[in-house]
Amino acid sequence: MPKSRRIADIVLDEQSVARRSPEVEHERAVALFDIIEENDFHLIGGAPGPYRLRVGIFEQRLVFDVRDDEDRKLRDIVLSLTPFRKVVKDYFLICESYYAAIKKLGPSQIEALDMGRRGLHNEGSELLRERLAGKIEVDHDTARRLFTLICALHITS
Repeated sequence: MPKSRRIADIVLDEQSVARRSPEVEHERAVALFDIIEENDFHLIGGAPGPYRLRVGIFEQRLVFDVRDDEDRKLRDIVLSLTPFRKVVKDYFLICESYYAAIKKLGPSQIEALDMGRRGLHNEGSELLRERLAGKIEVDHDTARRLFTLICALHITS
């Protein structure tokens, strides 16, 4: 991907980050690593990248603070959390079941839970792409990684 369509650095607002299980913390760390390694991100109608992205919750809204590679603010993209609440809640519930299943259930039950987990993850990433339409363009994999990071933020049900 050209540098003009890349996130070069991403930071989560640590005050917004909810501490979760070690498995979820691991997913967050992997998502942060993967998003820097490979992403497709473009600020529509704005300056080209590479971008620095800060993601957090402010006044019950999801905020994407988009900056240029010299850390100058380009734009804040603010989204309502309401559309994300149900899918995030469901995603955490199935993740808890999945992680518990790994410890005591057979492969077929684990696979079924994993398919459900991946389905909810895809649903959340598509919702994110829809909510960002006209503001930020991202590919499917970048949206999936960003959704993982959104889940790491403190979103109450």
